[in-house]
Amino acid sequence: MEERVRHEINHGEFLASGDTEALWGWGTPAGQQRAQRRGQLIAEAAQLRPGMRILEIGCGTGMFTEMFAQTGCSIVAVDISSDLLEKARLRNLPEDQVQFVNKRFEDCVIDGPFDAIVGSSVLHHLEVVEALSKMYELLKPSGILCFAEPNMLNPQIFAERKFRRFFPRISADETAFVRSSLKHTLEDVGFTDCLITPFDWLHPAVPEKLIPAISATGRVLEKIHLLREFSGSLHILATRSQD
Repeated sequence: MEERVRHEINHGEFLASGDTEALWGWGTPAGQQRAQRRGQLIAEAAQLRPGMRILEIGCGTGMFTEMFAQTGCSIVAVDISSDLLEKARLRNLPEDQVQFVNKRFEDCVIDGPFDAIVGSSVLHHLEVVEALSKMYELLKPSGILCFAEPNMLNPQIFAERKFRRFFPRISADETAFVRSSLKHTLEDVGFTDCLITPFDWLHPAVPEKLIPAISATGRVLEKIHLLREFSGSLHILATRSQD
């Protein structure tokens, strides 16, 4: 466990030392469009709006935090990397709306309950069962859990995890998910209404002029039963049961 924590902190330092969004694939025109779609999917599914108190796990540089803050909700944003949080604070988000916490999520003490818990590409960095159990406890009854995560059935995602030494943006211990097994894990923790939807066929390297055509093709592939299983990402939505 201590080794994994050290790996994640060191990896955050590596990511923060360069153009972090570019390393994550969010810096290109296609990557920016992917990020906007992802942020919108999470915000809409979690029903983010003014008056809500939400917890964001693995906020990193605050790119998605800034998107979520535009809904008017109040955010507690947690990340293990102090280096990435330095970049997040440079966004100068309203302090009365956004609070950044530098802590490993599984270890941090946070006062709940929250209306929703959200995040992008972070669950696969965590001790999944431990983290989901803690999220369950931090949600109010009928509170919403909503994440976007890498899909292990996507060939590129699988190759990155299998041959991670060739992909420096991939940390030493991170994994990816198969949606059927992740759904079982969510249900075992106690979540209900678990819906995991494959999406995302727009690669960050797609030239800008091809983005509309590739995006349109991707939306079609997301509706085809077998092919959609190989999408790049999984949209995860679940609810804490009513107590």
